[in-house]
Amino acid sequence: MPATPWCQREGMALLTDLYELTMVAGFWKEQRANQRVCFEYFFRRLPPHAGFAVAAGLEPFLQYLENLHFSSDDLAYLRTLNLFDDAFLAYLRDFRPSLTVRAVPEGTLVFPYEPILQVEGSVLEAQFVETALLNTLNYQTLIATKAARICLAAEGEPVMEFGLRRAHGPDGGLSGSRAAYIGGCSSTSNLLAGKVYGIPVSGTHAHSWVMSFPSELEAFRAFARNYPDRCMLLVDTYDTLGSGVPNAITVFKELHAKGQMARPAIRLDSGDLAKLSKMAYRMMTEAGLKDPLIVASNDLDEDLIADLKRQGARINAWGVGTHLITSNDCPALSGVYKLVAVAQGEAWRPKIKISSNIEKATDPGRKHPVRYYDAQNHPVGDVLYTNGEPIARHGEIGGRRRSEPHIRSLIRDTARGEDLFQTCFEQGTRLLASPPLPAIRERALRCIAALPDEFKRLRNPEIYRVMLSEAVGREKAALLENPDMA
Repeated sequence: MPATPWCQREGMALLTDLYELTMVAGFWKEQRANQRVCFEYFFRRLPPHAGFAVAAGLEPFLQYLENLHFSSDDLAYLRTLNLFDDAFLAYLRDFRPSLTVRAVPEGTLVFPYEPILQVEGSVLEAQFVETALLNTLNYQTLIATKAARICLAAEGEPVMEFGLRRAHGPDGGLSGSRAAYIGGCSSTSNLLAGKVYGIPVSGTHAHSWVMSFPSELEAFRAFARNYPDRCMLLVDTYDTLGSGVPNAITVFKELHAKGQMARPAIRLDSGDLAKLSKMAYRMMTEAGLKDPLIVASNDLDEDLIADLKRQGARINAWGVGTHLITSNDCPALSGVYKLVAVAQGEAWRPKIKISSNIEKATDPGRKHPVRYYDAQNHPVGDVLYTNGEPIARHGEIGGRRRSEPHIRSLIRDTARGEDLFQTCFEQGTRLLASPPLPAIRERALRCIAALPDEFKRLRNPEIYRVMLSEAVGREKAALLENPDMA
Protein backbone atom coordinates (compact mmCIF):
# COMPACT_ATOMS: atom_id res chain seq x y z
CA MET A 1 0.00 0.00 0.00
CA PRO A 2 1.46 3.41 -0.88
CA ALA A 3 2.47 5.58 2.08
CA THR A 4 0.01 8.26 1.02
CA PRO A 5 -3.72 8.64 1.60
CA TRP A 6 -6.02 7.72 -1.26
CA CYS A 7 -6.86 11.34 -2.03
CA GLN A 8 -3.28 12.05 -3.15
CA ARG A 9 -2.90 9.01 -5.39
CA GLU A 10 -3.19 8.72 -9.14
CA GLY A 11 -6.14 6.91 -10.66
CA MET A 12 -8.82 7.74 -8.08
CA ALA A 13 -11.34 9.28 -10.50
CA LEU A 14 -13.23 5.98 -10.61
CA LEU A 15 -13.78 6.00 -6.85
CA THR A 16 -17.41 6.79 -7.55
CA ASP A 17 -20.74 5.14 -8.21
CA LEU A 18 -21.61 4.22 -11.79
CA TYR A 19 -24.70 6.40 -11.76
CA GLU A 20 -22.59 9.52 -11.18
CA LEU A 21 -20.83 8.93 -14.48
CA THR A 22 -23.97 7.96 -16.39
CA MET A 23 -25.59 11.22 -15.21
CA VAL A 24 -22.46 13.17 -16.15
CA ALA A 25 -22.51 11.63 -19.62
CA GLY A 26 -26.21 12.41 -19.90
CA PHE A 27 -25.71 16.05 -18.93
CA TRP A 28 -22.93 16.31 -21.50
CA LYS A 29 -24.98 14.73 -24.31
CA GLU A 30 -28.05 16.83 -23.47
CA GLN A 31 -25.87 19.95 -23.67
CA ARG A 32 -26.56 20.76 -20.03
CA ALA A 33 -22.98 20.34 -18.87
CA ASN A 34 -22.52 24.08 -18.25
CA GLN A 35 -25.70 24.55 -16.21
CA ARG A 36 -24.57 26.18 -12.94
CA VAL A 37 -25.89 24.56 -9.79
CA CYS A 38 -25.35 24.51 -6.04
CA PHE A 39 -25.25 21.35 -3.91
CA GLU A 40 -24.98 21.15 -0.13
CA TYR A 41 -23.71 18.39 2.13
CA PHE A 42 -25.40 17.82 5.50
CA PHE A 43 -26.48 14.94 7.70
CA ARG A 44 -29.94 14.20 9.02
CA ARG A 45 -29.30 12.44 12.34
CA LEU A 46 -26.60 12.41 14.97
CA PRO A 47 -25.24 9.05 16.16
CA PRO A 48 -27.24 7.56 19.05
CA HIS A 49 -27.07 9.60 22.26
CA ALA A 50 -24.76 12.21 20.70
CA GLY A 51 -25.48 15.91 21.12
CA PHE A 52 -23.01 17.10 18.48
CA ALA A 53 -20.73 15.93 15.67
CA VAL A 54 -17.17 16.92 14.83
CA ALA A 55 -16.66 17.86 11.17
CA ALA A 56 -13.78 15.92 9.62
CA GLY A 57 -12.67 14.81 6.16
CA LEU A 58 -12.59 18.19 4.41
CA GLU A 59 -8.85 18.25 3.75
CA PRO A 60 -8.78 14.80 2.08
CA PHE A 61 -11.72 15.83 -0.09
CA LEU A 62 -9.94 19.03 -1.15
CA GLN A 63 -6.82 17.02 -1.99
CA TYR A 64 -8.99 14.69 -4.04
CA LEU A 65 -10.27 17.69 -6.02
CA GLU A 66 -6.74 18.93 -6.60
CA ASN A 67 -5.70 15.54 -8.02
CA LEU A 68 -8.91 14.65 -9.86
CA HIS A 69 -8.42 13.54 -13.46
CA PHE A 70 -9.02 10.46 -15.61
CA SER A 71 -5.95 8.41 -16.47
CA SER A 72 -5.51 6.43 -19.68
CA ASP A 73 -6.22 3.25 -17.71
CA ASP A 74 -9.46 4.78 -16.38
CA LEU A 75 -10.61 5.63 -19.88
CA ALA A 76 -9.66 2.20 -21.19
CA TYR A 77 -11.75 0.55 -18.49
CA LEU A 78 -14.73 2.83 -19.13
CA ARG A 79 -14.57 1.91 -22.81
CA THR A 80 -15.04 -1.77 -21.92
CA LEU A 81 -18.41 -1.00 -20.27
CA ASN A 82 -19.95 -0.09 -23.64
CA LEU A 83 -21.86 2.77 -22.00
CA PHE A 84 -19.88 5.79 -23.14
CA ASP A 85 -19.05 6.89 -26.66
CA ASP A 86 -15.62 8.00 -27.85
CA ALA A 87 -16.54 11.69 -27.89
CA PHE A 88 -17.47 11.66 -24.20
CA LEU A 89 -14.36 9.68 -23.27
CA ALA A 90 -12.29 12.24 -25.17
CA TYR A 91 -13.95 14.95 -23.07
CA LEU A 92 -13.01 13.10 -19.88
CA ARG A 93 -9.36 12.95 -20.97
CA ASP A 94 -9.02 16.69 -20.31
CA PHE A 95 -11.46 16.82 -17.39
CA ARG A 96 -10.36 19.05 -14.50
CA PRO A 97 -12.88 20.37 -11.96
CA SER A 98 -13.34 24.15 -11.69
CA LEU A 99 -15.69 24.13 -8.72
CA THR A 100 -16.16 26.61 -5.90
CA VAL A 101 -16.24 24.97 -2.48
CA ARG A 102 -17.28 26.59 0.80
CA ALA A 103 -17.17 24.61 4.04
CA VAL A 104 -16.94 24.75 7.79
CA PRO A 105 -13.35 24.13 8.92
CA GLU A 106 -12.48 20.65 10.12
CA GLY A 107 -12.81 20.35 13.88
CA THR A 108 -15.94 22.54 13.94
CA LEU A 109 -18.94 21.15 15.81
CA VAL A 110 -21.86 20.54 13.46
CA PHE A 111 -25.49 19.57 13.86
CA PRO A 112 -28.26 17.90 11.82
CA TYR A 113 -29.60 19.58 8.68
CA GLU A 114 -27.13 22.45 8.55
CA PRO A 115 -24.85 22.65 5.50
CA ILE A 116 -21.30 21.54 6.30
CA LEU A 117 -20.01 21.96 2.76
CA GLN A 118 -21.34 23.70 -0.35
CA VAL A 119 -20.29 22.93 -3.94
CA GLU A 120 -21.02 25.37 -6.73
CA GLY A 121 -20.24 25.01 -10.43
CA SER A 122 -21.37 23.16 -13.52
CA VAL A 123 -23.92 20.42 -12.93
CA LEU A 124 -21.58 17.93 -14.60
CA GLU A 125 -18.71 18.59 -12.17
CA ALA A 126 -20.81 19.15 -9.06
CA GLN A 127 -22.71 15.90 -9.61
CA PHE A 128 -19.60 13.86 -10.29
CA VAL A 129 -17.90 14.55 -6.93
CA GLU A 130 -20.88 13.42 -4.83
CA THR A 131 -19.78 9.89 -4.01
CA ALA A 132 -16.18 10.72 -3.09
CA LEU A 133 -17.37 13.62 -0.95
CA LEU A 134 -19.87 11.49 0.96
CA ASN A 135 -17.40 8.64 1.35
CA THR A 136 -14.80 10.96 2.85
CA LEU A 137 -16.81 13.29 5.06
CA ASN A 138 -19.35 10.79 6.36
CA TYR A 139 -16.78 8.33 7.69
CA GLN A 140 -14.29 10.77 9.13
CA THR A 141 -17.00 12.91 10.77
CA LEU A 142 -18.46 9.73 12.28
CA ILE A 143 -15.14 8.57 13.75
CA ALA A 144 -14.10 12.03 14.97
CA THR A 145 -17.46 12.27 16.76
CA LYS A 146 -17.07 8.84 18.35
CA ALA A 147 -13.55 9.73 19.48
CA ALA A 148 -14.78 12.99 21.01
CA ARG A 149 -17.41 11.14 23.07
CA ILE A 150 -14.84 8.60 24.27
CA CYS A 151 -12.42 11.37 25.21
CA LEU A 152 -15.18 13.20 27.10
CA ALA A 153 -15.80 10.01 29.11
CA ALA A 154 -12.06 9.78 29.84
CA GLU A 155 -12.21 13.25 31.43
CA GLY A 156 -8.97 14.55 30.00
CA GLU A 157 -6.93 11.39 30.42
CA PRO A 158 -5.12 10.21 27.27
CA VAL A 159 -7.03 7.96 24.87
CA MET A 160 -4.85 5.88 22.55
CA GLU A 161 -6.49 4.72 19.32
CA PHE A 162 -5.76 1.01 18.84
CA GLY A 163 -8.21 0.25 16.03
CA LEU A 164 -6.17 -0.65 12.95
CA ARG A 165 -6.61 -4.42 13.13
CA ARG A 166 -10.41 -4.06 13.37
CA ALA A 167 -10.76 -1.23 10.86
CA HIS A 168 -12.69 -1.64 7.62
CA GLY A 169 -9.68 -2.15 5.37
CA PRO A 170 -6.37 -0.29 5.09
CA ASP A 171 -7.82 3.11 4.24
CA GLY A 172 -10.47 2.70 6.93
CA GLY A 173 -7.56 2.32 9.32
CA LEU A 174 -5.63 5.29 7.94
CA SER A 175 -8.60 7.66 7.65
CA GLY A 176 -9.97 6.44 10.97
CA SER A 177 -6.70 7.19 12.76
CA ARG A 178 -6.73 10.70 11.30
CA ALA A 179 -10.31 11.31 12.37
CA ALA A 180 -9.79 9.84 15.84
CA TYR A 181 -6.88 12.22 16.41
CA ILE A 182 -9.03 15.17 15.34
CA GLY A 183 -11.70 14.02 17.81
CA GLY A 184 -9.23 14.14 20.70
CA CYS A 185 -7.24 10.89 20.81
CA SER A 186 -3.68 11.49 21.98
CA SER A 187 -1.98 8.86 19.81
CA THR A 188 -2.46 5.89 17.51
CA SER A 189 -0.98 2.42 17.20
CA ASN A 190 -1.05 2.86 13.40
CA LEU A 191 2.50 3.49 12.17
CA LEU A 192 1.37 4.47 8.68
CA ALA A 193 -0.87 7.16 10.19
CA GLY A 194 2.11 8.31 12.22
CA LYS A 195 4.20 8.60 9.06
CA VAL A 196 1.56 10.15 6.79
CA TYR A 197 -0.12 12.50 9.27
CA GLY A 198 2.47 13.00 11.99
CA ILE A 199 0.19 11.56 14.68
CA PRO A 200 2.06 10.44 17.82
CA VAL A 201 2.33 6.64 17.96
CA SER A 202 2.07 4.42 21.02
CA GLY A 203 1.97 0.76 21.93
CA THR A 204 3.46 -1.98 24.06
CA HIS A 205 3.71 -5.73 23.46
CA ALA A 206 1.24 -8.59 23.01
CA HIS A 207 0.59 -11.66 25.13
CA SER A 208 2.58 -13.63 22.56
CA TRP A 209 5.73 -11.79 23.68
CA VAL A 210 5.27 -13.09 27.21
CA MET A 211 4.28 -16.57 26.07
CA SER A 212 7.32 -16.92 23.82
CA PHE A 213 9.74 -16.71 26.79
CA PRO A 214 10.42 -19.39 29.39
CA SER A 215 8.81 -17.22 32.06
CA GLU A 216 6.84 -14.01 32.43
CA LEU A 217 9.64 -12.39 34.41
CA GLU A 218 12.18 -13.15 31.69
CA ALA A 219 9.81 -11.69 29.08
CA PHE A 220 9.39 -8.49 31.08
CA ARG A 221 13.16 -8.17 31.64
CA ALA A 222 13.84 -8.66 27.94
CA PHE A 223 11.31 -5.98 26.99
CA ALA A 224 12.78 -3.61 29.56
CA ARG A 225 16.30 -4.17 28.21
CA ASN A 226 15.17 -3.20 24.73
CA TYR A 227 12.85 -0.31 25.62
CA PRO A 228 13.84 1.04 29.05
CA ASP A 229 12.43 4.50 28.35
CA ARG A 230 9.09 3.22 27.01
CA CYS A 231 8.57 0.13 29.09
CA MET A 232 4.85 -0.56 29.41
CA LEU A 233 4.22 -4.15 30.47
CA LEU A 234 1.11 -6.21 29.70
CA VAL A 235 0.44 -7.97 32.99
CA ASP A 236 -2.57 -10.24 32.40
CA THR A 237 -1.14 -13.13 30.36
CA TYR A 238 -1.29 -15.64 33.23
CA ASP A 239 -2.36 -14.13 36.56
CA THR A 240 -2.64 -10.36 36.79
CA LEU A 241 -2.27 -9.96 40.56
CA GLY A 242 -0.53 -13.26 41.33
CA SER A 243 2.37 -12.88 38.87
CA GLY A 244 1.91 -10.09 36.32
CA VAL A 245 1.96 -7.08 38.62
CA PRO A 246 4.58 -8.54 41.03
CA ASN A 247 6.89 -9.37 38.11
CA ALA A 248 6.36 -5.91 36.64
CA ILE A 249 7.22 -4.35 40.00
CA THR A 250 10.43 -6.37 40.09
CA VAL A 251 11.45 -5.15 36.64
CA PHE A 252 10.52 -1.52 37.33
CA LYS A 253 12.58 -1.52 40.53
CA GLU A 254 15.51 -2.99 38.61
CA LEU A 255 15.21 -0.21 36.01
CA HIS A 256 14.97 2.45 38.69
CA ALA A 257 18.08 1.07 40.34
CA LYS A 258 19.92 1.59 37.04
CA GLY A 259 18.43 5.07 36.61
CA GLN A 260 16.79 4.00 33.36
CA MET A 261 13.08 4.53 33.91
CA ALA A 262 11.00 7.63 34.55
CA ARG A 263 7.52 6.17 35.15
CA PRO A 264 6.29 2.61 35.75
CA ALA A 265 3.54 1.64 33.30
CA ILE A 266 1.35 -1.44 32.95
CA ARG A 267 -1.57 -2.40 30.71
CA LEU A 268 -4.66 -4.35 31.75
CA ASP A 269 -6.47 -6.11 28.91
CA SER A 270 -8.94 -8.45 30.64
CA GLY A 271 -10.84 -9.13 33.80
CA ASP A 272 -12.51 -6.72 36.21
CA LEU A 273 -10.67 -3.59 35.17
CA ALA A 274 -11.94 -1.49 38.07
CA LYS A 275 -10.91 -3.99 40.75
CA LEU A 276 -7.64 -4.97 39.08
CA SER A 277 -6.58 -1.36 38.56
CA LYS A 278 -7.20 -0.50 42.22
CA MET A 279 -5.25 -3.52 43.43
CA ALA A 280 -2.41 -2.94 40.95
CA TYR A 281 -2.15 0.71 41.97
CA ARG A 282 -1.97 -0.24 45.66
CA MET A 283 0.65 -2.93 45.05
CA MET A 284 2.82 -0.63 42.96
CA THR A 285 2.67 2.36 45.29
CA GLU A 286 3.25 0.21 48.36
CA ALA A 287 6.36 -1.11 46.56
CA GLY A 288 7.63 2.48 46.32
CA LEU A 289 6.72 3.09 42.67
CA LYS A 290 5.32 6.59 42.47
CA ASP A 291 2.62 7.78 40.04
CA PRO A 292 2.21 4.52 38.10
CA LEU A 293 0.62 4.68 34.66
CA ILE A 294 -2.17 2.12 34.42
CA VAL A 295 -3.55 1.69 30.90
CA ALA A 296 -6.76 -0.22 30.25
CA SER A 297 -7.92 -1.79 27.01
CA ASN A 298 -10.34 -4.64 26.08
CA ASP A 299 -13.34 -3.51 23.96
CA LEU A 300 -13.76 -0.18 25.69
CA ASP A 301 -16.23 2.51 24.66
CA GLU A 302 -17.49 5.73 26.22
CA ASP A 303 -20.11 4.01 28.37
CA LEU A 304 -17.71 1.47 29.83
CA ILE A 305 -15.08 4.14 30.48
CA ALA A 306 -17.66 6.33 32.24
CA ASP A 307 -18.77 3.33 34.32
CA LEU A 308 -15.19 2.51 35.30
CA LYS A 309 -14.76 6.13 36.33
CA ARG A 310 -17.86 5.90 38.54
CA GLN A 311 -16.38 2.79 40.18
CA GLY A 312 -13.23 4.69 41.12
CA ALA A 313 -10.92 2.71 38.85
CA ARG A 314 -7.27 3.76 39.12
CA ILE A 315 -6.87 3.80 35.35
CA ASN A 316 -5.25 6.94 33.93
CA ALA A 317 -4.92 6.12 30.22
CA TRP A 318 -7.17 4.25 27.83
CA GLY A 319 -6.56 2.12 24.75
CA VAL A 320 -9.65 2.01 22.55
CA GLY A 321 -9.88 0.04 19.32
CA THR A 322 -12.87 -1.79 17.86
CA HIS A 323 -15.70 0.37 19.21
CA LEU A 324 -13.91 3.53 18.09
CA ILE A 325 -12.61 2.70 14.64
CA THR A 326 -15.89 1.03 13.59
CA SER A 327 -18.20 3.40 15.51
CA ASN A 328 -19.81 0.23 16.75
CA ASP A 329 -23.16 1.71 17.81
CA CYS A 330 -23.57 3.73 14.59
CA PRO A 331 -21.77 2.26 11.57
CA ALA A 332 -22.72 5.06 9.17
CA LEU A 333 -23.47 8.77 9.32
CA SER A 334 -26.66 9.84 7.54
CA GLY A 335 -24.88 12.39 5.37
CA VAL A 336 -26.46 13.42 2.06
CA TYR A 337 -25.61 15.73 -0.85
CA LYS A 338 -28.58 17.60 -2.27
CA LEU A 339 -29.21 20.09 -5.05
CA VAL A 340 -30.44 23.35 -3.48
CA ALA A 341 -30.28 25.93 -6.29
CA VAL A 342 -29.97 26.30 -10.08
CA ALA A 343 -28.61 29.40 -11.76
CA GLN A 344 -30.81 31.45 -14.09
CA GLY A 345 -28.57 34.07 -15.63
CA GLU A 346 -26.97 35.94 -12.74
CA ALA A 347 -29.75 34.91 -10.33
CA TRP A 348 -30.31 31.65 -8.49
CA ARG A 349 -33.55 29.69 -8.35
CA PRO A 350 -33.98 27.79 -5.05
CA LYS A 351 -34.73 24.07 -5.33
CA ILE A 352 -36.38 21.80 -2.78
CA LYS A 353 -36.73 18.02 -2.45
CA ILE A 354 -40.16 17.27 -1.00
CA SER A 355 -40.94 14.10 0.92
CA SER A 356 -44.01 12.72 2.66
CA ASN A 357 -41.79 12.86 5.75
CA ILE A 358 -41.44 16.60 6.43
CA GLU A 359 -38.10 16.04 8.19
CA LYS A 360 -36.63 14.84 4.86
CA ALA A 361 -37.70 17.92 2.92
CA THR A 362 -34.57 19.88 2.06
CA ASP A 363 -33.97 23.55 2.85
CA PRO A 364 -33.94 25.49 -0.44
CA GLY A 365 -31.39 27.96 -1.75
CA ARG A 366 -27.68 28.72 -1.39
CA LYS A 367 -27.17 29.07 2.35
CA HIS A 368 -24.47 29.62 4.90
CA PRO A 369 -24.58 28.87 8.64
CA VAL A 370 -23.99 31.51 11.30
CA ARG A 371 -23.26 30.39 14.88
CA TYR A 372 -24.36 32.57 17.78
CA TYR A 373 -22.62 32.76 21.15
CA ASP A 374 -23.66 34.11 24.52
CA ALA A 375 -21.64 36.51 26.66
CA GLN A 376 -19.64 33.59 28.10
CA ASN A 377 -18.66 32.49 24.56
CA HIS A 378 -20.84 29.37 24.62
CA PRO A 379 -22.58 28.49 21.34
CA VAL A 380 -26.36 28.78 21.74
CA GLY A 381 -27.76 28.20 18.26
CA ASP A 382 -27.18 28.37 14.50
CA VAL A 383 -29.16 30.12 11.78
CA LEU A 384 -29.04 29.22 8.08
CA TYR A 385 -29.04 32.41 5.99
CA THR A 386 -29.46 32.71 2.26
CA ASN A 387 -26.54 34.30 0.43
CA GLY A 388 -26.83 38.08 0.39
CA GLU A 389 -29.37 38.24 3.21
CA PRO A 390 -28.68 40.78 6.03
CA ILE A 391 -27.33 39.01 9.11
CA ALA A 392 -28.03 40.01 12.70
CA ARG A 393 -24.86 39.84 14.77
CA HIS A 394 -26.12 40.01 18.38
CA GLY A 395 -29.17 40.46 20.55
CA GLU A 396 -32.44 38.70 19.79
CA ILE A 397 -32.13 36.60 16.64
CA GLY A 398 -35.30 35.74 14.78
CA GLY A 399 -35.85 32.85 12.40
CA ARG A 400 -38.11 29.96 11.46
CA ARG A 401 -38.28 26.33 12.56
CA ARG A 402 -36.85 24.20 9.78
CA SER A 403 -39.43 21.41 10.12
CA GLU A 404 -42.27 23.94 10.50
CA PRO A 405 -41.06 26.92 8.48
CA HIS A 406 -44.27 28.89 8.97
CA ILE A 407 -43.56 29.10 12.72
CA ARG A 408 -41.21 31.78 14.00
CA SER A 409 -38.54 31.07 16.60
CA LEU A 410 -36.01 33.12 18.57
CA ILE A 411 -32.50 32.84 19.97
CA ARG A 412 -32.20 35.33 22.82
CA ASP A 413 -29.31 37.15 24.49
CA THR A 414 -26.64 36.52 21.88
CA ALA A 415 -23.36 38.40 22.15
CA ARG A 416 -21.90 37.68 18.71
CA GLY A 417 -22.40 35.74 15.50
CA GLU A 418 -19.72 33.82 13.62
CA ASP A 419 -19.86 32.88 9.92
CA LEU A 420 -18.92 29.21 9.73
CA PHE A 421 -18.19 28.86 6.01
CA GLN A 422 -14.79 29.48 4.51
CA THR A 423 -14.19 29.55 0.76
CA CYS A 424 -11.71 26.72 0.13
CA PHE A 425 -11.80 26.59 -3.71
CA GLU A 426 -12.75 29.36 -6.12
CA GLN A 427 -13.47 28.11 -9.66
CA GLY A 428 -11.00 25.27 -9.29
CA THR A 429 -8.23 27.23 -7.58
CA ARG A 430 -7.39 26.36 -4.00
CA LEU A 431 -7.46 29.38 -1.71
CA LEU A 432 -6.58 27.97 1.70
CA ALA A 433 -3.43 26.07 2.56
CA SER A 434 -3.65 22.67 4.26
CA PRO A 435 -3.86 23.28 8.02
CA PRO A 436 -1.59 21.19 10.26
CA LEU A 437 -3.45 18.24 11.76
CA PRO A 438 -2.61 19.30 15.36
CA ALA A 439 -4.24 22.68 14.64
CA ILE A 440 -7.42 20.91 13.46
CA ARG A 441 -7.40 18.81 16.63
CA GLU A 442 -6.92 21.90 18.80
CA ARG A 443 -9.87 23.55 17.09
CA ALA A 444 -12.05 20.54 17.87
CA LEU A 445 -10.94 20.52 21.50
CA ARG A 446 -11.66 24.26 21.85
CA CYS A 447 -15.10 23.89 20.29
CA ILE A 448 -15.98 20.94 22.53
CA ALA A 449 -14.77 22.78 25.63
CA ALA A 450 -16.96 25.81 24.75
CA LEU A 451 -20.10 23.72 24.21
CA PRO A 452 -22.42 23.80 27.25
CA ASP A 453 -22.39 20.61 29.29
CA GLU A 454 -26.01 19.75 28.53
CA PHE A 455 -25.06 19.03 24.91
CA LYS A 456 -22.17 16.77 25.97
CA ARG A 457 -24.07 14.31 28.15
CA LEU A 458 -23.47 10.67 27.20
CA ARG A 459 -27.20 10.05 27.51
CA ASN A 460 -30.15 12.28 26.60
CA PRO A 461 -28.18 15.35 25.58
CA GLU A 462 -29.99 18.62 24.95
CA ILE A 463 -30.91 19.25 21.30
CA TYR A 464 -28.90 22.09 19.78
CA ARG A 465 -31.01 24.64 17.91
CA VAL A 466 -30.58 25.08 14.15
CA MET A 467 -33.05 27.53 12.60
CA LEU A 468 -33.79 28.89 9.17
CA SER A 469 -33.52 32.61 8.63
CA GLU A 470 -36.71 34.54 7.92
CA ALA A 471 -35.93 34.59 4.19
CA VAL A 472 -35.10 30.87 3.95
CA GLY A 473 -38.10 29.98 6.08
CA ARG A 474 -40.49 31.97 3.92
CA GLU A 475 -39.02 30.41 0.76
CA LYS A 476 -39.34 26.89 2.14
CA ALA A 477 -42.90 27.44 3.31
CA ALA A 478 -43.88 28.80 -0.10
CA LEU A 479 -42.27 25.91 -1.98
CA LEU A 480 -43.88 23.33 0.29
CA GLU A 481 -47.27 24.83 -0.51
CA ASN A 482 -46.55 25.26 -4.22
CA PRO A 483 -43.96 22.65 -5.34
CA ASP A 484 -44.27 23.75 -8.98
CA MET A 485 -42.53 27.00 -8.05
CA ALA A 486 -39.32 25.04 -7.62
